[in-house]
Amino acid sequence: MDYQEFVGQVQHRLELPEFGQAVRATRATLTTLGERLEAGEASDLASPLPMEIDRFILEAESGQRFSYTEFLDRVSERANVDASDANYHAQQLVALLAEVVPPGNIEKARNQLPDDYEPLFEFVDEDAPSTAE
Repeated sequence: MDYQEFVGQVQHRLELPEFGQAVRATRATLTTLGERLEAGEASDLASPLPMEIDRFILEAESGQRFSYTEFLDRVSERANVDASDANYHAQQLVALLAEVVPPGNIEKARNQLPDDYEPLFEFVDEDAPSTAE
């Protein structure tokens, strides 16, 4: 999947009228996710993505510890949307990641996150059986 196709998928899933809004939602979510994950898991998620997208994860200051509420606050601020939209955007982005990256990479990232992050994987679980324990 190339950059245009990836962002186009985000734009379609989030029903955003402008491509730039989809880029902003992508950057906000993936940068924040990159901050929360350890560098190894961040790299595993980023590697199959187009280079214009993977940098959002790879250039984040990884290994930070913060709650899911803080995650949503950061996404909300970066994307300039309310917390409810930030949650939905993040869920859709993670669902798209789950379609693009190997399942084991999503599960490694998921297993690294505390239980309060489970809502992030809501749409991943709709499409495929969860292998999380």
